[in-house]
Amino acid sequence: MNKPLVIAAVLAACSLSLSAQEARTAPEGFKKIGFGAVNMDRSADPCVDFYQYSCGAWIQQNPVPGDRPGWGRFDDLFHNNEALLHDILEKAAADRPGRTAVEQKIGDYYAACMDEKLVESRGLEPLRPDLERIAALKDKRSLPALVADLQGVDIDVLFGFGVIQDFKDSNRAIATTAQGGLGLPSRDYYLQEDPQSVEIRKQYLAYLQKVLELLGDSPEKAAAGARTVLQLETDLAKGALSPVEMRDPNKLDHMMTVAELQAFTPSFDWKTFLTKIGLPEIKELNVMMPEFMKQMEGRLAAVPLGDWKTYLRTRLATDLADVLPAPFVNAEFAFFGGVLSGTQEIRPRWKRCIEATDEDLGEALGQKYVEVAFGEENRRRMDELVKALIRALDRDIRDLDWMGDATEKEALTKLARISTKIGYPKTWRDYSSLRVVRGDALGNWKRAAEFESRRQISKVGRPVDRLEWLVTPPTVNAYYMPPMNDISFPAGILQPPFFDVTLDDAVNFGAIGAVIGHELTHGFDDQGRKFDAEGNLRDWWTPEDSRKFEERVACVDKQYSGYTAVGDVKVNGKLTLGENTADLGGLRIAYMALQDVLGGKKAAPRDGFTSDQRFFLGWAQIWCENNQPEYSRQLALTNPHSPGRYRVNGVVSNMPEFRQAFDCKVGQPMAPQNACRVW
Repeated sequence: MNKPLVIAAVLAACSLSLSAQEARTAPEGFKKIGFGAVNMDRSADPCVDFYQYSCGAWIQQNPVPGDRPGWGRFDDLFHNNEALLHDILEKAAADRPGRTAVEQKIGDYYAACMDEKLVESRGLEPLRPDLERIAALKDKRSLPALVADLQGVDIDVLFGFGVIQDFKDSNRAIATTAQGGLGLPSRDYYLQEDPQSVEIRKQYLAYLQKVLELLGDSPEKAAAGARTVLQLETDLAKGALSPVEMRDPNKLDHMMTVAELQAFTPSFDWKTFLTKIGLPEIKELNVMMPEFMKQMEGRLAAVPLGDWKTYLRTRLATDLADVLPAPFVNAEFAFFGGVLSGTQEIRPRWKRCIEATDEDLGEALGQKYVEVAFGEENRRRMDELVKALIRALDRDIRDLDWMGDATEKEALTKLARISTKIGYPKTWRDYSSLRVVRGDALGNWKRAAEFESRRQISKVGRPVDRLEWLVTPPTVNAYYMPPMNDISFPAGILQPPFFDVTLDDAVNFGAIGAVIGHELTHGFDDQGRKFDAEGNLRDWWTPEDSRKFEERVACVDKQYSGYTAVGDVKVNGKLTLGENTADLGGLRIAYMALQDVLGGKKAAPRDGFTSDQRFFLGWAQIWCENNQPEYSRQLALTNPHSPGRYRVNGVVSNMPEFRQAFDCKVGQPMAPQNACRVW
C-alpha cells in the first residue's frame, strides 16, 4: 500500500462506517463516500480503459483542492478521519477541569500548535539556543556532539541514525547509520541534468537563500551560503543509493564494529556521537550505505567549518519551519509544497496541527479516535477476513505450476507464520514522561522528538517488540513488514470506500479484500521473498525456482515501464515492482476468496452489474485520483507505487477473469495477447 497492503456471509452485520445515530451527530466536514455508479464514466469502454470507465465521473467531480498536491480515495477517507480528529482535539484543547491525562496531552499540544499569535510574537527566540550553539563551534571535532543533539530532536543532518532489526537475526534490535541530511527528495534531484531537475535546483537555491536571510544574513552572504549548502548536499548525494537500489535488502546489510567504522571515517568521532546519542557501550552496528559514509568522510575532511555551520543552520530552520513564524512556514511551503508538488495554497493551520499531534502523540490521539471510529467487534471480524485471505493464498501457492516442492514448503511455512495487527495496539504507548506545555509549540515539538529518540535508542540490545505498530490508528494505509513478517491494518483504513457493510461481498472483496491480499503478497514479492518465516534475510529459494520467479517479475517490470507517469517521465518498473506484484497477487487472491464464499453459485446482478463486474469495480474505485503534474513527477521519481490508473489497468489487463466479466476480446487494451502472472 502507500508507505511501507474473505468477507464471508457471517460478516454481513459488521460495520466499519458510522451508524445511523453517529451519522446524525457526525462532525462538521464529514461526508458520505463510497462505491457507486456515481463515480463512473459509462461512455468509456471498460475493455479499452477500465480506469476511466470506473473513475471518470469521480475524476471530473473531484479536482485537486488548493491545499493539496493530489486527491484520491485515500484522501476522501482521510478527510473524514480528519474531521473526527478535529472534533476530538478541539474538545480536548478546552482547558477545563476533569480532563484525562490523555486529553491533557493531546489537547495542550494541539492548543500550543494553534496559538499562532504566540508563535509569531516569540519570533526566533525559541531557536536561539540552537543557533548560538552552532555559531559557537570552534572546530570540526565539536561536530559529532552537536550532530547527536540535533538528531536527537529529529533534525535531519549529515547522515541518518536509528534502530532496526538485525537483517540476519530479526529478534535483535541494533543501531544503524544510513544516508541522510539532504534537503531534496532523493539523490537523483541533485544529479540529473534534465531541464526540470535543473530548474528545481535553481528554485531550491532560492529557498536556501531565503532561509538564511530569515536567519539574519545579508542577501549577499545568504546567496553565497545557499550555493555552499547546495554544493555540500550535492557532494553527499553522490554517495547515496537510488530509490531502486534501496529496495534490495542485500545492499543494506553491512555490519561493522564501531572501531571499523571509526577507521573508515576518521574525521568523525563516533565515540562522542554514540555517547551523546545514548549508546556508549555498543560494539557494532549496520552501516547501511558505506559509500555514503565514505563520501561524508571526504566532505568532513575538506569542507571548512564555516560551511558546515551554514549547512546546519539551514537544516535546523527547514526541519522546524512548521513551528516557526509565518515567513519560515511560507518559504518552506513555496518550495516543498509549490515547486516540488504543485500545491496551490498552504493547508489551514488546524489541519497542520492535527497532523503534528498525530505524528508526535499518535497513540494518545489514537485512543480517542478508536473510541468513536472502531470497535472490538470490528477488529474480531477483520481478523476472520484476514484468515480467509490467507487460506486463499495458501491454495494459490500449492497450485503454482512453476514452484518446486522445496520452495513451496518454505513459502507455506512463511505464510503460516505471518502475524496480523488490526485496528490499534494491544497496549497503548505511555507518554507520561513527555512534558507538554500549553503555549510552547516549538518546545513541545522538540520534547516529543527527544521522547521518541530515547524510546528508539532504548531498544538496542533488547529483544524486538513484535507487537509494536509503525503507524498510528487513524492512518489511512496498511503495510507488510518483512523483518517482522507481519501485516498491519490500522483502524483508519477499515471504513468506506475500502469496506462498507451496506454493500455486497463482491465489492468488499474487490476493495478491502484485495488490500489484504496485497499486503500478504508483499511477503513474496521481489523484496519480501528474500526474508524467511522468522523475518531473517535468507535465500530460501532453490536456484531454479528463483530463476522462474525472476522471469515472471521481469514481465511485470517491462509492462509497467511502458506506462507514462506524466509528461516525458515513465513509470519506473523496477522501483514499483514490489507494489505492482502485490497488486497483481492481491486482486487474484481476493477473487479466489470471493469464489470460495459464493461456493460456485452466481450472485444476482445488482445495479445492472454481475458479481464479478462489481468485484473489479470495487478494486478500481479505491484508486481514483487526481494529481498536480509536479506531484506526479515527484512520485514517479521517488515513490514505489504506480499511478492509480495503472494500479487498475495494469492489474486487470493481466486477469482472464476480468476479460470474461466484461466480455473483452483478445487484443483490446485490457485483454492483451500476453499477460503477466507471478502469484
